[in-house]
Amino acid sequence: MPPPASERRSDSPAEVEVLVVGGGQAGLAAGYYLRRAGADFVILDAQERPGGAWRHAWPSLRLFSPAQYSSLPGRMMPSTSDGGYPTAAHVVGYLADYEERYRLPVRRPVTVEAVRRGDRGLLVDTDAGRWGAQVVISATGTWWRPYVPFYPGAADFAGRQLHAADYTGPDEFAGRRVVVVGGGNSAAQILAEVSTVAETTWVARRTPRLLPDEVDGKALFDMATRRVRGEAGAGGGGGLGDIVAVPPVRDARERGVLKAQPMFSRITAGGIAWADGAESACDAILWCTGFRPELRHLTPLRLRTHDGVIATVGTRAEDEPRLHLLGYGNWTGPASATLIGAGRTARDTVAEVVTQLADLREEPARRGDQ
Repeated sequence: MPPPASERRSDSPAEVEVLVVGGGQAGLAAGYYLRRAGADFVILDAQERPGGAWRHAWPSLRLFSPAQYSSLPGRMMPSTSDGGYPTAAHVVGYLADYEERYRLPVRRPVTVEAVRRGDRGLLVDTDAGRWGAQVVISATGTWWRPYVPFYPGAADFAGRQLHAADYTGPDEFAGRRVVVVGGGNSAAQILAEVSTVAETTWVARRTPRLLPDEVDGKALFDMATRRVRGEAGAGGGGGLGDIVAVPPVRDARERGVLKAQPMFSRITAGGIAWADGAESACDAILWCTGFRPELRHLTPLRLRTHDGVIATVGTRAEDEPRLHLLGYGNWTGPASATLIGAGRTARDTVAEVVTQLADLREEPARRGDQ
């Protein structure tokens, strides 16, 4: 095992104006605008190859918007061969091409271990040495922090429990009884697939809403943007949690399997139990219950609030203006965890970063005038 960064770093860290942590969709979008602005920057990515979290998604996962509404700035995502909703592999290929096309300075695999305050900026400790940066853009996403809520009896369950992040396909569940937990797009898509080979039960905290066939993620993104901006009429209609009727989900609807039940109250050794005491046996529980932001590298800055996130003004950390957070969800920009949302948020973030850098360059001159 290599020694910790504190034992490897030298007294002279590599210096850069802007350091981006994460080479997925949000980090690449930031890189595009930083390149256009002529900034001195580097992107550090922990993955061995391009593609971000999409490389680790289950093969059949589909975006809930067509390619033309799922693009990063500057380059349209190519349409799929069938003109439909892109798969995870399609997105990986697009991101790899995007990175190469704009010659973005991505260094990988480099794991960022900690970001801390320095005398003249922020210090970034990695498993490959230390960096110094005037501004850090954290774009590590959420995939690496899958969330499973606590339910009584979970430790006693004799079957298998896994999160959507660990799901690789339906074959391993053939002939089994599977409970799918969650009311969003991931739950619906996984349920649609698993239900072709297994006996499934769908449970959710609220009744999932299947959107009309003609409505896709572009409409949901527009609604989310209007709500964040407080525009009139923005409260009507669904939200990004509503389910887009991609082809596999439509098929499941026709088969009559998209029938969610209320959430169970506890887990037993052999299955789940409902509030009225009734029990249902199952062999596996598949949690499609979302993710939390991956912010552990920012722990030394002591910025997290009671709800686990960091207070921001736009994407800038409220108590550390040299840090920006990009792509973690609505709290860092409307739908910023989506491809189209990450790109739009990155544009505004980099504009603010460029202003910050200009102010920093002028600061020595101002001090000299005093």
